[in-house]
Amino acid sequence: MQAYLLTKHGPSPTLAIQDIPEPMPKAGEIRVKVHRIGINYAEILSRRGQYRWAPKLPYVLGMEAYGEIDAVGEGVDRQVGEMVIAGGQFGSYADKVIVKDYMALPALKQFSPEENAAFIVNYMTAWVGLMKLARLQSSDSVLVNAAAGGVGTAAVQLAKGLGCKVFGTASKPEKLALLKKLGVDYPINYQEFDFTSVVREAQLGGGVDVVLELVGGNTFRKSRDLLNPFGKLIIAGMAGLKWSKRNPLTWPDLIKNIPQAKILQMAQRSTGLLATHIGYLIEHREVVEQEWQTMTKFVKDHNIKPVVSQVFPFEEMTQAHEYIESRKSYGKVVVTLD
Repeated sequence: MQAYLLTKHGPSPTLAIQDIPEPMPKAGEIRVKVHRIGINYAEILSRRGQYRWAPKLPYVLGMEAYGEIDAVGEGVDRQVGEMVIAGGQFGSYADKVIVKDYMALPALKQFSPEENAAFIVNYMTAWVGLMKLARLQSSDSVLVNAAAGGVGTAAVQLAKGLGCKVFGTASKPEKLALLKKLGVDYPINYQEFDFTSVVREAQLGGGVDVVLELVGGNTFRKSRDLLNPFGKLIIAGMAGLKWSKRNPLTWPDLIKNIPQAKILQMAQRSTGLLATHIGYLIEHREVVEQEWQTMTKFVKDHNIKPVVSQVFPFEEMTQAHEYIESRKSYGKVVVTLD
């Protein structure tokens, strides 16, 4: 079968289609014939060698896909031909991918193939951050940084579905227009305005109850200082950190800009700093099944659908990565094998 087997780290041209043996499912596993692939920024970091959760080389990139079950391992009671969303640590940049049986999740009938491929990573990240860690309430005010991205748009939709007041940051007019369309009460162009000043003015000198932080560095520090008493800041990404494993000169800035808790400052306003990485949660079957059921019911009840900005053919995976790295993308980028 064809796959993007990563044999070395590097820039986008490092990606190349290779013929590799077709995998066979073992006991408790399912093989999915891939129709669509959801592309995540974490996979760009993996390609560069900057993602701690990535497995050792060589491996096939890709953490999510939409497709159909075409083979099952021993002990798996699932139907061949069933349409599913496949989630895992790696493997979806391929014709077929192997996942644990409980990570082949039923596709959502109200979604298009592209929307199904754009769902699990972004929405589960936002769901865990906002609903499980922050215990979001309808009366809360929420700040979402990088709000026009995949996790950001998911977080905005979930928070607005609950009825929260939402502030969202982005950098381009078309992205700010998207945030307004999604219901963001205060879309903020962070390149033109200090988002902390906009929040303070709108909140009559106050801050926000919850922040979903995806950037790191100074954005994290400013967001932390915006928390109201009992406020919670959820770290779900650090996309703004620029470093290279092979360049020691970049390491001091990395250490400086990694989000860190200041316990005495937090104690003064009784605030909380929390973090999530859903990749580590997939080892817990009961957590996956419970949160999937609860989240998909919420999404259906509130008529929420993923935002897909661009679709590339499988042969143009390099261009898909470059499009995301150009910062032109919004919502989710999807790759099709049809």
